[in-house]
Amino acid sequence: MKELTLDNVYKAKYALRDVARETDVLYAPKLKPGTELYLKTENLQVTGSFKVRGAYYKMSQLTEEECARGVVACSAGNHAQGVALAAQKRGIKAVICLPDGAPISKVEATKSYGAEIRLVEGVYDDAYQEALRLRDEEGYTFIHPFNDPDVIAGQGTIALELSEQLPDMDAIIVPIGGGGLISGIAYTIKNLNPRVKVYGVQASGAPSMVNSIHDSHIERLDSVFTIADGIAVKEPGSLTYEICSGYVDEVVTVTDDEISAAILALMEQHKLVTEGAGAVAVAAAMFDKLDLAGKKTVCLLSGGNIDVTILSRVINRGLLMSGRSCQLTIELVDKPGQLLAVSRIIAEQGGNVTAVHHEHTNEGSDVNGCYLRLTLETRNFEHIEKIKRALSANGLKIL
Repeated sequence: MKELTLDNVYKAKYALRDVARETDVLYAPKLKPGTELYLKTENLQVTGSFKVRGAYYKMSQLTEEECARGVVACSAGNHAQGVALAAQKRGIKAVICLPDGAPISKVEATKSYGAEIRLVEGVYDDAYQEALRLRDEEGYTFIHPFNDPDVIAGQGTIALELSEQLPDMDAIIVPIGGGGLISGIAYTIKNLNPRVKVYGVQASGAPSMVNSIHDSHIERLDSVFTIADGIAVKEPGSLTYEICSGYVDEVVTVTDDEISAAILALMEQHKLVTEGAGAVAVAAAMFDKLDLAGKKTVCLLSGGNIDVTILSRVINRGLLMSGRSCQLTIELVDKPGQLLAVSRIIAEQGGNVTAVHHEHTNEGSDVNGCYLRLTLETRNFEHIEKIKRALSANGLKIL
């Protein structure tokens, strides 16, 4: 395998000059008060993800013969779009294998760049095996989404941009799926400025790199389950594992609830839409997964291709996770004025009732008893506790 070098990263930057955008770095003081946090907005990159960087540079290195035969790739969505766009720009046939559970928006976006789509039952790793089969049978060149030095070099161009945009940064937080993105960034930034800390983040439902680094050998997960479909990878690459082991300072995990809260915070506070994988770095900062005290820290927003059909569910989870919404069940005596009394107390505390469900008690309970189930809009967890205390102070029983 071709060796990864800093020179290749600079060559990739030159090759990408007319293809990839130099994405902005935004100051984000409200996401984690007391921490100097910045956002690298790769969610605003061409195709909505950083993946176009590695895919295009890899394809720029193909021979004429390889270009004539065409390429095949596998992806949960973002790498697919990167390869499809790169193939379109270079006039190369592209066949993309995607898991059948990939968001429809990503499938349709990939088709729009002219690629041939093959939906494969299962997850990323199943699509990977199908892509290898097509490579062997049809003679296509396989464009690996992460375990390739040219792909990694392309992703490393992000670190070159950051070193110019924020030369005094102390830390970078990067999402990890297979490890191509963090490998390129960590390798590049550690060679340019070894003092900068590089932190990785995985979803707790897909901790393949976390487990592998912890146990000092590559491990394969039996299954993965997370809303962050872009980083739902069962096994890291041999090259990415080696680079992460040598250059990454720490790798942590975040839950789906924490990811949802981060997606919501980015939309509300910075008007930025991110997918699950794109928000994990912010989730790690928001929920104190890393020691960022005194560090000028960059969170990499790796992608913005969230399926709109799940966006409302993610927002609702984010509201619950951040104390912006809550559900209360109150035991009452079924008599006139009870609902009015509860509503008055909540209104006096600044809460807003958005849903009400009233039901009589079951067999064995007081014949005059009833339950009132409420959904409230609230400011934060302290506000929820304030409302609960006020209800209890007025003799109401919260279950």
